[in-house]
Amino acid sequence: MENQTTVSYFLLLEFSKNQHLQFLHFLFFFVLYLTTVATNLLIISAIALDHRLHSPMYFFLMNLALQDLGIVSVIVPKSMINYVIDTRHISYFGCVAQIFLFLAFGSSDFFLLTVMAYDRYVAICNPLHYEMVMNWKYCIEIIILVWVMGVLYGMLHTTGTFSIPFCSNVVNQFFCEIPHLLRLSCSDINLLEVGILVATVIAALGCFTFIIVSYAVIFKTALRIPSEKGRQKALSTCIPHLTVVSMLLLSGCIANLRPPSNTPSYLDFGLTVLYTLLPPMFNPIIYSMRNKNIKSVLSQFWMF
Repeated sequence: MENQTTVSYFLLLEFSKNQHLQFLHFLFFFVLYLTTVATNLLIISAIALDHRLHSPMYFFLMNLALQDLGIVSVIVPKSMINYVIDTRHISYFGCVAQIFLFLAFGSSDFFLLTVMAYDRYVAICNPLHYEMVMNWKYCIEIIILVWVMGVLYGMLHTTGTFSIPFCSNVVNQFFCEIPHLLRLSCSDINLLEVGILVATVIAALGCFTFIIVSYAVIFKTALRIPSEKGRQKALSTCIPHLTVVSMLLLSGCIANLRPPSNTPSYLDFGLTVLYTLLPPMFNPIIYSMRNKNIKSVLSQFWMF
């Protein structure tokens, strides 16, 4: 293939030529997707339907669940559908849409985790000013900004990725992942994409630094609370969020710092699953396990 215009479709990873292994791949994705959708929908329903959870912290958590639903829904169903109809194809514009939506949901997810760190900082370090600072008008404006920044980042990164000419259409991954697409490039370097990647690294480091500094101050303040019950309450609202951030960053770094292989690799597949599919599944579980209010509402759901 000489240039980008000749690519009308891409071929995604064929997990195995063995039908039994293909079925296990489908079953694994089906169970994972069903679990992720069910747990995130439970979180969204609990927060939306119970007035006790109508506060900024839970409002942000509900948006996080929506973003996690978006991430898995963009990449998992296509892989399962390909198994059912016995194909590896994804159209060129289908690949564009998949990358754009994945980046938009994924980046807004990370921006929101940064906002949630700030919310916990204000709640614990400046509790008397919390309602004034984190009022509903401000929270809604923040959420709109988070979603808009995610969409803009998705558009910019997608444009940079597909501005390069492709010499092959074989993507060695179960969805259109950018590192694998860049390996299909006919050109050695693309200044636009390099600029976007540099900006991404700077933004990610900025958010990460903000989160770390926020939690350093939070834990320092929490340890000064005279009441043991007060310390436990303060820390219990932070530990789930810090766990989610750590899991997302650790899995993302492991998967993306390793150069993608030119041939299908089970290691590449496993690392991609680690950072794309497991965090959206575990996020609601981590939050519901550590949050008494959410556990109380979910227990009422089970009674019905």
